Amino acid sequence: MEKTDDIQSCQDKQEEDIPKSSPFDFVIKQFQGKRSSPGKRKEQPSAIKKFFRGFDFGKSEGKDRREIEETEINNSGADDESEKQDLSVEDGLSHLISEAESPSGEQRFNQFMQKLGKKPNSKNLDLNNCALSAADVTELASLLPFLPELEEISLSWNGCVGGTLKALTVHLHHVNLLRVLRLNNCRLTAEDVTSLGEAFEIVSQLEELDLSWNSNIGGKLSLLTKKIQKGCKLKLLKITDCNLTAKDGESLAEILNVIPNLEVLDLSINKHIGCSMKVIAQDLKNVPGLKELNLHMCGLKQDSLQGLDTALQHLAELRKLDISCNKEIGGGFKDSTAHLASLKNLEVLDLHQCCVTEEDVTVLSQVIPLLSSLQELNLSSNKSVGVSSDPLLGRLRFLPKLKSVAISNCGLGEESFSSLAEAALHLPELEILDLSWNKCVGGNLKLLLGALKLATEIQVLRLSSCNLVAEDLALLTLLTEDGHLARLQKLDLSYNNSISDEGWVVFCQGLAVFKELSELDVSLRPLSCRDCGPWFSELLAALTKLPALTELGMQRWVLSESQRKRLESFNQDNTRNIRFDC
Repeated sequence: MEKTDDIQSCQDKQEEDIPKSSPFDFVIKQFQGKRSSPGKRKEQPSAIKKFFRGFDFGKSEGKDRREIEETEINNSGADDESEKQDLSVEDGLSHLISEAESPSGEQRFNQFMQKLGKKPNSKNLDLNNCALSAADVTELASLLPFLPELEEISLSWNGCVGGTLKALTVHLHHVNLLRVLRLNNCRLTAEDVTSLGEAFEIVSQLEELDLSWNSNIGGKLSLLTKKIQKGCKLKLLKITDCNLTAKDGESLAEILNVIPNLEVLDLSINKHIGCSMKVIAQDLKNVPGLKELNLHMCGLKQDSLQGLDTALQHLAELRKLDISCNKEIGGGFKDSTAHLASLKNLEVLDLHQCCVTEEDVTVLSQVIPLLSSLQELNLSSNKSVGVSSDPLLGRLRFLPKLKSVAISNCGLGEESFSSLAEAALHLPELEILDLSWNKCVGGNLKLLLGALKLATEIQVLRLSSCNLVAEDLALLTLLTEDGHLARLQKLDLSYNNSISDEGWVVFCQGLAVFKELSELDVSLRPLSCRDCGPWFSELLAALTKLPALTELGMQRWVLSESQRKRLESFNQDNTRNIRFDC
């Protein structure tokens, strides 16, 4: 009995030594269970446990409270570090996944070009006339870092480029191989011109810059030119129809000494720049390698022509000189051709619509035959060429390399036409002959018979408004039947209302022989009309035998209902893109 009491007493004592569990301990264990993963994480002190850590709920009073707190802090630190490592791994995986999902620079560029309907080319970015928006320009700028091999950028005919160019130029340092930049008709602003000037310090390899048809450049060219530094590699500079002022001409003259490699300078259709042409001409000596100088419609005067002639002595490499449509230089050639004859490499000379006088023709008849390398000569719309007694046209025989002769609207008479026909016998390489608007040709085309037989390379023959008659068309037909004019591609017979229906019938019967003919114009003069005669059936039959023909002019010919239906049927069945203007 005593033993039983002793055992019971011992058990009661042991139970007193065992700490009793409170309801709070149960809650704490639940939280700990949820936050712990078996075998991986250590027990974490919950917020509730931390809150109640200052209270003793049946724990042993002998337990050191500071030791418990230190243990909890150590455990907490270890768990925090573990969580950070886990988060770091997760972040790294997320970053890799994100990179894998996001498109590369090359893919973005391909998508951008596909959106614009263009084929991607890492060296030549051609976005001409793509209706680019300001957002497109910004997106394009962001793609430049992925195009390190880019050599050409063409953004011409995109009006929205204006005002946004800076977004592009600030990234040009990524394309330091850029050689060509074309910005025609982009509505460039003063800010754009400034940005472009600043970019010159970056694109050191730039060789071609075309800013044509940006009228707002006028008066602001200095914003660009003052940034161009010595040693610039520019070879081509085109500023056509930019409303340039005399001040712009002076700014341009100032940079000629820092672009010694310039080969092409085009200032055409800037009517006010002629006032500064003497200044420009003085500095042309700084670009001795210039090969092409275009001054078409630049408001040149006689004194401008004199200054230009002085500059020609320094331009031995010049291949093309265009001073056409400068009407006020007429009468100035007598004092301005001393150095023109020295251009032994000149291949193209364009003097059309310069109002040359008979005295000018006398001088030119002595100078032009000395241009031994000349291949293209345009004297059109100078009436004195045809009436002058000086044999300018006859002396073309001394230019055997001539490939193109344009003497349209020159008031030719029978004598001058005969001189030309005789000279043409010595031009075996002739490819283009334009005699339009010279009434004396009509009925006298036979004078050219010998020349046309020898001109085996002739591809373009323009005889518009020449008062041609049926006999002239019969001559052309005869030539083709004999195997001549075999390479003819363009034939202009428009505005010859004097040709009879019989003449058109004969011509159309032999038309099928022109196998390489691509353009044919038989239109009537404005304010006139005429019924299509029996030759229409011959024409329609011939067209089916001309595989190269792509354009046919028939303005002001009146078609009957049946003829119109036949024409429409022919167009519908034919796979070639032939345009009828009826």
